[in-house]
Amino acid sequence: MPFKRRTSGTNCNRNADTAAKSGTDCNRNAEPATGRPHAKPVDSGHRLAIHWHGVGMGRPHPLPEELGPRFSVRRAASIGVSRGRLRRSDLETPFRGVRDSEATPDLDGLDLFERQAAQRRLRARQYAPRLRRDQFFSHESAVALLGGPLPLIRREGRPVDGMTLPVHVCTIGPGTLVRARGVASHRAHPAAATFDGIDSARISRPETAWAQLGSWDLLDLVALGDYFCRSWRTGHGRPDFGRRPMASIDDLRATITTGRRVGIQRLRQAVDLVREDSWSPRESKLRCHLVLAGLPEPQLNHDVYDDDGRFLACVDLAYPERKVAIEYQSMLHHSRYAADVERIAALRAAGWNVIEVSAELFSRPAELVARVQRALFA
Repeated sequence: MPFKRRTSGTNCNRNADTAAKSGTDCNRNAEPATGRPHAKPVDSGHRLAIHWHGVGMGRPHPLPEELGPRFSVRRAASIGVSRGRLRRSDLETPFRGVRDSEATPDLDGLDLFERQAAQRRLRARQYAPRLRRDQFFSHESAVALLGGPLPLIRREGRPVDGMTLPVHVCTIGPGTLVRARGVASHRAHPAAATFDGIDSARISRPETAWAQLGSWDLLDLVALGDYFCRSWRTGHGRPDFGRRPMASIDDLRATITTGRRVGIQRLRQAVDLVREDSWSPRESKLRCHLVLAGLPEPQLNHDVYDDDGRFLACVDLAYPERKVAIEYQSMLHHSRYAADVERIAALRAAGWNVIEVSAELFSRPAELVARVQRALFA
């Protein structure tokens, strides 16, 4: 992944808004701009060197490799890294007590949803060195780390910079909750299901993360449940055959029956709508629009063959007995536009009624439902 060059040596996150600051502990005591060497030797890979602290004077010495790209100040100090070295401009301070030497990844090529999710993942990884043994990433932070679909957060109609959104951290049992800028603290039951993820940091298991999000919109919950429970079956062009789902519908159902849950009624409604063969959040929501409007439930990712047994297409949603196919046309599919045109033409030539759903039509669910209803009962 390409990386952006740092544009500033400061450790302050000047773009974060007041509601979700990163917890920066900016160095308010500037280093002396004398250009004179500091008298104290600095450990640099087991050799002693005079370290220049003057502004713009000298290149920072390499840090011990065992620290990795992100580390806690406490750990660095324990292996002899000086406080002066930790204040150098090649290190960012994403959270108090944490240093980050890794360049910011270039996310400009991602769509709005992917970019915000990638920024959430980055913030969680930046916080990981502070995570205690009795803590784990939860809620939206866990979903981001698990690669699940997240609703796009907007303010005043515009997508929010994911770097300003809080990192969600659960503390197990009676331990001290996190009190830091940029962190949303939660308390978890000791039986909460977690696993070791990035850099051995603990993350909510998929079913636990899903059950923590009862405040979400119903369709977003269903889309996330579909993602976690997807079964990787055989079929023409289906990837990763035999791969195990991240969770099962039974796992989701069992998790919401233990302990008190925010939005329990919505969670119960959502788990009844979760299916195992949806391939995208838009497919999940499209199905829900139809089912909640009282239409029959369509088959998901249905393989269509002609009368000679030749494979024609795998359609997003289908009513095979009525030869009605529903295809969501994402703007991200422009690279395979020609192939989509030919595939839909082949379906229509075989007698299928193909309803193409654009983002514009998707935003008008009543019209979408009416169009499918006309096709089914014409």
